[in-house]
Amino acid sequence: MAGFGTRLAEAIAARGPLCLGIDPHPELLAAWGLPADADGLAAFSAVCVEAFAGFAVVKPQVAFFEAYGAAGYAVLERTIADLRAAGVLVLADAKRGDIGTTMAAYAAAWLGDSPLASDAVTASPYLGFGSLRPLLDTAEAHGRGVFVLAATSNPEGASVQAVRRSDGRTVAQGMVDAAAQVNARAAGLVGVVVGATLAEVPDVSGLGGPVLVPGVGAQGGRPDALAGLGGALPGQLLPAVSREVLRAGPGVAEVRAAAERLRDTVAYLA
Repeated sequence: MAGFGTRLAEAIAARGPLCLGIDPHPELLAAWGLPADADGLAAFSAVCVEAFAGFAVVKPQVAFFEAYGAAGYAVLERTIADLRAAGVLVLADAKRGDIGTTMAAYAAAWLGDSPLASDAVTASPYLGFGSLRPLLDTAEAHGRGVFVLAATSNPEGASVQAVRRSDGRTVAQGMVDAAAQVNARAAGLVGVVVGATLAEVPDVSGLGGPVLVPGVGAQGGRPDALAGLGGALPGQLLPAVSREVLRAGPGVAEVRAAAERLRDTVAYLA
């Protein structure tokens, strides 16, 4: 199997640079007339799978499945399998971060041979970038990818991510640069997460990998203002959208139409 960077680049070129979220939080379940239980979760996910078939990347938010325990994880496993069968790259938004054997176990779960294994997973490098090594090794061995948090849009993030290191770089920039070192050896293995609503973002021009940009649409990020974010090259940015599309539900046709409109809006980034 081709490496994740290659497969992602091909998917973006063919199907557009948009990452669609599956975020079945209770308010959306209620808005769709679905119960806040595993059955509602399964019905919600089934609509999303059908509506998003053939798009480049879909990002299930793991927490909203995890909240229902084993039944929720069973729905997530089925959703991941169905998305991949529909020709979609799956990015599990799990934001895992730990060390040693615990990180190795997370790696096996999300990027190895388990039923949860996806094309890529989000991860937190804030126990030190080196703590991600088991995850990166597993990703490379299985042709999968990792998106590390670099500069997030939540207000609290800046208290850590915007701090200047002794070399003058921000902590966020240090994470981007560490990812770039990995990509210099394994192109496209590591992407970074940079919030769309930030006033200042790290330089990603030398990353050699993708940039996931959450916060587009309902959270205030403007799709028409993303070009060149952080020095990004054409085809490097992957805007992530969830509520802006999901609130069009519960009909499959309406959800797909909303996704197509957003995909057309960001097509210039490909």
